[in-house]
Amino acid sequence: MSNANGSVAEIENAIRNIPDFPKPGIQFKDITPVLGDARLFASSIDLLTNSFKPGEVDFVVGIDARGFIFAGAAALRWGAGFVPIRKKGKLPFDTHEESYELEYGSNVLAIHIDAVKPGSRVVLVDDLLATGGTAGAAASLIQKIGGKLLEVSFLIELGFLNGREKLKGFPVRSIVRF
Repeated sequence: MSNANGSVAEIENAIRNIPDFPKPGIQFKDITPVLGDARLFASSIDLLTNSFKPGEVDFVVGIDARGFIFAGAAALRWGAGFVPIRKKGKLPFDTHEESYELEYGSNVLAIHIDAVKPGSRVVLVDDLLATGGTAGAAASLIQKIGGKLLEVSFLIELGFLNGREKLKGFPVRSIVRF
């Protein structure tokens, strides 16, 4: 663990709200100020990884693209492998796919069919839980390839969008809630 010492309140205060991005009516939560402050970035990784110790997680799955930032750092912290989930057509090997709805459209996610060994202990890490469509699709993909999903962790949760409903049956943790 690092000795970053940034508080949840400091992380929350650093997150910018960008109205009407990427579409009118969306209140985008911009994490770039957190990423640009080494102390707050380290603190966010400390907080995202404090529920497990190194050796207790086999793989950390991150969702394209901002989820890669946090999941990659968490994988290093836990001494685990990193597995990318990307949009359809972006992974080079055989994949499983899952379609999902989000607050401003729909998409399809993919994971390599051999990304984790069956029974592997997996944590899904992403930057934001909104409606839960993306995370729900990712959780489904992890199960399809035989991963045991220990936890779904987010830096930010937009509680008013009830995204946890699409993750019923999985432990869900978030650091900052709006």
